[in-house]
Amino acid sequence: MIFYRQKLTDEKLLDLYKKILKPRLIEEKMLILIRQGKVSKWFSGIGQEAIAVGVTAVLDDSEYVLPMHRNLGVFTTRNIPLNRLFSQWQGKANGFTKGRDRSFHFGTQEYNIIGMISHLGPQLGIADGIALANKLQKNNKITAVFTGEGATSEGDFHEALNIAAVWKLPVMFVIENNGYGLSTPTNEQYLCENLADKGIGYGIESWIIDGNNILEVYNKLSKLKEDMIENPHPVLLEFKTFRMRGHEEASGTKYVPQELMDEWQAKDPVANYRNYLTEIGVLTTELDEQFHSEIKQEIDENWAMANAEPEIEPTYSGELDDVYKDFEYEEYTHGEEVKNIRFIDAVRNGLEQSMWRNKNLVIMGQDIAEYGGAFKITEGFVDAFGKDRVRNTPICESAVVSTAMGLSINNYKAIVEMQFADFVSTGFNPIVNLLAKSHYRWGEKADVVVRMPCGGGTQAGPFHSQTNEAWFTKTPGLKVVYPAFPYDAKGLLNTAINDPNPVLFFEHKQLYRSIYQDVPTDYYTIPFGKAALLKEGNAVTIIAFGAPVHWALETLAKHPEIDADLIDLRTLQPLDTETIFASVKKTGKAIIYQEDTLFGGIASDISALIMEECFQYLDAPVKRVASLDSPIPFTKALEDQFLPKDRFEEVLKELLAY
Repeated sequence: MIFYRQKLTDEKLLDLYKKILKPRLIEEKMLILIRQGKVSKWFSGIGQEAIAVGVTAVLDDSEYVLPMHRNLGVFTTRNIPLNRLFSQWQGKANGFTKGRDRSFHFGTQEYNIIGMISHLGPQLGIADGIALANKLQKNNKITAVFTGEGATSEGDFHEALNIAAVWKLPVMFVIENNGYGLSTPTNEQYLCENLADKGIGYGIESWIIDGNNILEVYNKLSKLKEDMIENPHPVLLEFKTFRMRGHEEASGTKYVPQELMDEWQAKDPVANYRNYLTEIGVLTTELDEQFHSEIKQEIDENWAMANAEPEIEPTYSGELDDVYKDFEYEEYTHGEEVKNIRFIDAVRNGLEQSMWRNKNLVIMGQDIAEYGGAFKITEGFVDAFGKDRVRNTPICESAVVSTAMGLSINNYKAIVEMQFADFVSTGFNPIVNLLAKSHYRWGEKADVVVRMPCGGGTQAGPFHSQTNEAWFTKTPGLKVVYPAFPYDAKGLLNTAINDPNPVLFFEHKQLYRSIYQDVPTDYYTIPFGKAALLKEGNAVTIIAFGAPVHWALETLAKHPEIDADLIDLRTLQPLDTETIFASVKKTGKAIIYQEDTLFGGIASDISALIMEECFQYLDAPVKRVASLDSPIPFTKALEDQFLPKDRFEEVLKELLAY
């Protein structure tokens, strides 16, 4: 291994040595403790320290870095107190996740580190969002994100690279190519000779770097950073290295040929750098022993502090209160001026007024810029707000959702428009595993609204007609909004944008241009978790949301003799159970009307809640009316049969006659 110090001073050379030595000594301590049963699990980065340390040392402390679970050197180079790291690994309260997630699955805004989730890929898109926020602020900051060679096979890797390339985002994509994805060697993962070659396909500058040579890492990245500041663009960096321990300690390394282990042992990044510094007279034996002694003392003292910390005492409130970030709803009232507009106009009006009010709000989606989106809701927005804030995206829903999370992390608000709610399936992972869990895991908000044009009745077939709210209502950490009227659509959308939690905002396509209402021209908000009681009666409670609200109104207009409470839920998470229970206790009968398919829909949960809380008041079984348990078909006759509209009246009459 050949080292070139270039213009680095002796002090800098020694500083890098101490930085690379510290994680090695911590790891050696952890390997002893895990054998003693004092640490439950450990993901070792021995042999890869030069990458984590070199990358982080190049960045300013104010620049974000997104590491993996073998990048201890990132955390130590940022000088996180070791007792907090040890507490994190031991599941103590002084850690970063209150015992809710393990090892390095955490982030900390205090140190500008954004930790991984086990699904790996989404963090690459997060880096795009952070870098986009930096670029919009023109603050000349760089973002670095780590991944392994295994995760380069994930779609998120390719989506994130493509977004960064198209938008010229200053992101360092760091691939630690350590030879194996758990036990699968690289020749069973990809066929190209070098992963850096993949940058060519995206028009990205790429480099292959010796990941075990701390000076090559530091010097090369220092130059790249200067260029990225002057001319913002992404770079793809493949670091050739090796993992000397198992994927985690329990898995071992029996699958690795011994000659390969011996070859990489000779390339040890710490030992080789120590030898180099000794040879050039910068490091003496006495000074090296002093460094070892000081670091080991720091480790032992901080380990004792972590051990002295009590175990976490679980409480229901402690857990449930952290699922969502606190949101103090602020009510904005409107004046008397109204305009009779369509549902789609109300959505547009809410978006437009929120864009004027929130200068840090960015809208992203396919064809939403000059074209105005598939439904023309954002037509003219580019002229009003510019392409920086109204951004066409490639067809890559997963990375776009992750990018939205990155914007949120870096003090922006984000709206993602799914062209159709059906397409959210390709962005499902970051919604349910990243946005939904971030606040619970490490206290980080996800200030993201995902707009979901949904629903049938337009003969659009199986891929453009679903109403898939149940995918998300059962996921803690998400809020789900589903208005049926223009007035509610505008007010609830404004609230969704103000709320720092992730919101799935469903907009029924068939209502876009068919439903009119007098809507205030002023900006206003409507609180979540408050249903609307549209009609009052004593014979039956009808609970609906979305298009079925209007179908129920049609049925009641056809049968004025039916004395019903009609509840429009408006928001599904949070759910207004108070209004539901009060109505059912009054009427004694309940029917839940949804467009989603029957089995597993939210109607089932509402029915169960009514049975648990109102059983003694019921005069009949709770009824559910929903679409057939099949994919939604295209032909009108088949779609009409699929949708519940023609079945509701019959079931309602049966319930009333019970």
